[in-house]
Amino acid sequence: MSSPLRDTPFSVLDRSRTREGQDGAQALRDTVAFAREVEALGYHRFWVSEHHSVPGVAGSAPTVLAAAVAAATSRIRVGTGGVMLPNHQPLVVAEQFGVLEALFPGRIDMGLGRSVGFTDGIRKALGRGKEAAGAFDAQIDELLGYFTGGQRVHPQVHAWPAEGLRPPVFLLAVGSGADLAAAHGLPLVIGGVRGEDAMLRAVDRYRTAFRPSAWSAAPYVVLSGTVAVADSGERARRLLVPEAWSTAWSRTHGVFPALAPYESTAARTMTGPERERFEEAMAGHLHGTPEDVAKALESLLERSAADEFLVTTSTYDRAELLESYRLLAVITSGDPAGA
Repeated sequence: MSSPLRDTPFSVLDRSRTREGQDGAQALRDTVAFAREVEALGYHRFWVSEHHSVPGVAGSAPTVLAAAVAAATSRIRVGTGGVMLPNHQPLVVAEQFGVLEALFPGRIDMGLGRSVGFTDGIRKALGRGKEAAGAFDAQIDELLGYFTGGQRVHPQVHAWPAEGLRPPVFLLAVGSGADLAAAHGLPLVIGGVRGEDAMLRAVDRYRTAFRPSAWSAAPYVVLSGTVAVADSGERARRLLVPEAWSTAWSRTHGVFPALAPYESTAARTMTGPERERFEEAMAGHLHGTPEDVAKALESLLERSAADEFLVTTSTYDRAELLESYRLLAVITSGDPAGA
């Protein structure tokens, strides 16, 4: 019997989080190993992210890391969630994805975002100011034109080997991102667990305004969010704690630390602001037993009519993280009790 849960592809975004006692090199090796593991579990895509000058995140060069992941895997689609286009020249991005698509034909996804560096120092080092995000629309046109051969910003310039290739392009929705995705005829990636009402309104606008393009004939919606599955609700909740504490610390101290074990976070005496931020970071995620998560996901997918779900879960213990993804793979195949 058909159901949204069984019929929806599930994919993975890994941010190459560092863990206490480990360096960035180990985090990157863990990402490549994790890609092989989730490929074996049957996930559809594996995406990596872009962060600059963030101590707790090693993934600063997503196209380089995507190449390593693609070389280490054989079936799973590989891409970025996403390359922050305002940080780069569109020509360079087109060339990088052209090389990736040429080396791994039919397996590369180009996920794009509009964020710029989050501090003045990072933006200065990147050579980009806050205003760079305002040129995102024009940058998308230029970038896509390098693949189609239709870009007019630099008429004599070609992006080899990108020209003529068609890696799927996805737009990450932040603010007006859903409207831009519709205008450019691109698949949309949008947070699907927190702020559900706003998400559903944005998805409705996207589907209504979508204009078919050479990149997508119809709207395509990818929901993204944290999903933690364990044999009990409490164990699933514990999986959320390391990432939530890292987020809380970053918002109260301005530094994004490495992921710490659950036990060390649970033993902390938090200040009032830390506790408030921690509880905020713990809220709004899907977590629980296989049966609970299956029901919640089924309901969310029915309400949104999403075409795909991108799972973004991080935690300190890699074995527990992989088990969560394994249980999720079982329930999305239609047998939550079998988990």
